[in-house]
Amino acid sequence: MGELTSVEICAGAGGQALGLEQAGFAHEAVVELDADACETLRRNRGADWKVSQDDVANVDGRAYTGIDLFAGGVPCPPFSIAGKQLGAGDERDLFPQALRLIEEAQPRAVLLENVRGLAASQFDGYRSQVLSRLHDLGFQTWWDLVYASEHGVPQLRPRFVLVAIRSPWAAAFRWPTPSEQAPPTVGGLLADLMAAGGWPGAASWAARASGIAPTIVGGSKKHGGPDLGPTRARAAWQLLGVNGLGIADEPPGPDWPAGLPPKLTVRMVARLQGFPDWWEFAGRKTAAYRQVGNAFPPPVAQALGASIGAALTHAGSRPAGRGPAAPPAEAGHHASLAG
Repeated sequence: MGELTSVEICAGAGGQALGLEQAGFAHEAVVELDADACETLRRNRGADWKVSQDDVANVDGRAYTGIDLFAGGVPCPPFSIAGKQLGAGDERDLFPQALRLIEEAQPRAVLLENVRGLAASQFDGYRSQVLSRLHDLGFQTWWDLVYASEHGVPQLRPRFVLVAIRSPWAAAFRWPTPSEQAPPTVGGLLADLMAAGGWPGAASWAARASGIAPTIVGGSKKHGGPDLGPTRARAAWQLLGVNGLGIADEPPGPDWPAGLPPKLTVRMVARLQGFPDWWEFAGRKTAAYRQVGNAFPPPVAQALGASIGAALTHAGSRPAGRGPAAPPAEAGHHASLAG
């Protein structure tokens, strides 16, 4: 489809940026505030991506006028069921900054992802404000749940994805088609990594871990350590033969006790998220795990990027399947999102 350009904010460990690169987008800027995540980006793509460690509030979108895609994974705590769901009242809500940058950069398309909690009825008014602002800027919009398991990732991992595209390219947008193949099982995907330390029980463990994983969560610096999620998630991991109460430094060795569920390593979790094994994560174990757990799976970003890229380069046909969101009733009442 030729080279398309993008700018990404809140890039984290680069899951979305990597997937978009695989879909044909060249990054004019990849912005992230966390120092460890920026080091991760530089180690893996420093020569190709223009990595900027900065607060989004300091970014001038006018420096990127004319880009094809503005993307980002804006922080999820304002809308997460694990948090207080403060929405616009949460200091970590960066939707206003994203909208400011979109207005300044004037991209042809927008891709923003968040937790499915943003789809809750209590945020109907908030979503309407976002859509109203985008419609005012000339975009046609779609907002829907996308499941990672539909794109080869072995976990459900629902994310609420916003796509906005200008005319005439919007007419050609189609949501990516789910894969006809079932995602791999946890055991099938991790068998070699679980056996890498010489554990004789790895094969039987892999056979038992015959389902997909619960949604992997990374937590935040304010709450939680490197574990695989809340009580319900840890119970689901237990059914897969995994101890979800922490992250291991190494895979189980030859003397690992029979019947004792092993913990996953950061590398194992990264593979479950769809990262290639060569992707290196900076920082200590907890920092590295949080980067992995909070990432947008690269295969999902690649699928979305390919659909957006196809629309930007093959405009003209009508969209199929899920239609665009109608202009919100609250049109014009978006002052609180003005930044």
